[in-house]
Amino acid sequence: MADLALAVDIGGTKMAAGLVSQDGSLTRRAMLPTRVSPDPEIGTSGPGPAVAPAGAVVDPGTADPGDLLWRDLAGLVQRVLAGVGAGDRVVVCGAGCGGPMSPGGDEVSPLNIGAWRSFPLRERLAELTGVPVFVDNDAKALALGEGWVGAAAGCDNYIAMVVSTGVGGGIVLDGRLLQGRLGNAGHIGHVIVEPAGRECRCGARGCLEAEASGTALAAITGQPARLAPAVVVERAGTLVGRAIASVVNLLDLSLAVVSGSVALGFGDPFFGAAQAEMDRLCRLEFARGARVVPGGLGDRGPLVGAARVGWRGAGMGA
Repeated sequence: MADLALAVDIGGTKMAAGLVSQDGSLTRRAMLPTRVSPDPEIGTSGPGPAVAPAGAVVDPGTADPGDLLWRDLAGLVQRVLAGVGAGDRVVVCGAGCGGPMSPGGDEVSPLNIGAWRSFPLRERLAELTGVPVFVDNDAKALALGEGWVGAAAGCDNYIAMVVSTGVGGGIVLDGRLLQGRLGNAGHIGHVIVEPAGRECRCGARGCLEAEASGTALAAITGQPARLAPAVVVERAGTLVGRAIASVVNLLDLSLAVVSGSVALGFGDPFFGAAQAEMDRLCRLEFARGARVVPGGLGDRGPLVGAARVGWRGAGMGA
């Protein structure tokens, strides 16, 4: 008999759910595209046309796109829970979601999911699953996962980042995940890297997210980020390195772990450009030699990190 965490990851491109053991093993997972919906502030959310998941029942009379998105997620969670093995049991749920959010993830307002503004994610998941639920920013969740069983294991001072549809981060300092006043510490996607750059969803200009995220690169090149030419890949890596360097110099860090479909998909040219920019800008004695490395958990990272949020919140797990 094994105790399991239900892990939930909610992003602008896809949503995923899985089962994770107390040693960090991902035993089951499922995913589906995130439904694109109108954004009352900026038009639309997401990188492409609306996609209804296979088998989804769409009620044309439902006016609230947030409820439709919740139905998708609830169906995904129920599908994963139906696969719990005989004798096993789910004892906690951990969720990672884009921010910003209120403390504890009681309400989430992801910038890249326009349908959810002050959405009561934690309450909805608790009602659905019947187990304790803990919610945190998806990039902070990744930071916990990478420090648990990933590329930052054994390191007490590091930043973990996601470069995907958006850009997010989580910072571990002296062995503790930084929370901030409202739990939103680590938003490296909104460090300014090009002062006269593109307008960001947050309202500022030149944010890393507005210049190097998958959504930004698609807008800049007119094609999916994975098809970006070499010069765009190198620029994205350089800008990520520039943002990391600022954080390294500010907080005395030695390691940056970068995951996400854009960063991992671009591979060595991206990471080489990021490291070169860090070497150029990390000139203080304590900052010299800071490294940027790919996430060690690959595409498992978001769910392993979400599970770690759950295990940690419940005071369980290794």
